[in-house]
Amino acid sequence: MAMSAEEVSRYLHDHPEFFDQYADLLALVTIPDPHTGRAISITEKQLFTLREKVRTLEAKMAELIGFGEENDVISEKVHALGVALIAATDMDFVLDAIQAHLAGAFAVPRVVLRVWGIDGGERREFAPVSEAVKLLTSSLAIPECGPAEGQPALELFGPEAGGLRSMAQLPLRGAGGACFGLLAMASEDATRFYPELGTLYLERIGEMVAAALLRVS
Repeated sequence: MAMSAEEVSRYLHDHPEFFDQYADLLALVTIPDPHTGRAISITEKQLFTLREKVRTLEAKMAELIGFGEENDVISEKVHALGVALIAATDMDFVLDAIQAHLAGAFAVPRVVLRVWGIDGGERREFAPVSEAVKLLTSSLAIPECGPAEGQPALELFGPEAGGLRSMAQLPLRGAGGACFGLLAMASEDATRFYPELGTLYLERIGEMVAAALLRVS
């Protein structure tokens, strides 16, 4: 009575010494090549499988290296912004540094900063904002990224608002946690600030901007 495939598989699993005892059998057993269809030995199949695994690992390693290099670049930009904010001696310098670095090094197409509860003079960053913007900003525990459509903060971008597709909103908080402002970044590219975007660097930027604004207020 012939053994089933499951029985053969179970026997070989339970008797790993089988191919030690019948080593020549490995060279005789052939299976179809997954690409050409020709018959190849089990040894060739094993080599093919190992090569595939190596290629997969190499691709994954290249991907991780790419992510690491990208993070290094972002980290340098965040560091440069931090240095500029520390060096800023008054409110005008702080506000100009924020705009210059986000629009420059970070290449953010549209940047809007609004601050409330601080007397900042006549600059647009201290222009009144709606209660809807304040309430939504205060509700954010961390920066939020996603579609710009339907967001109350979209109104802050004025005539350019209609063409914006994605937005990042960074709440600005004081030492006690009270929200006193919003840093909003937007783009015509719907994928620039997508919902799954990591917010670690955005959180750091928000914290640095908030600290700098409070320091010179």
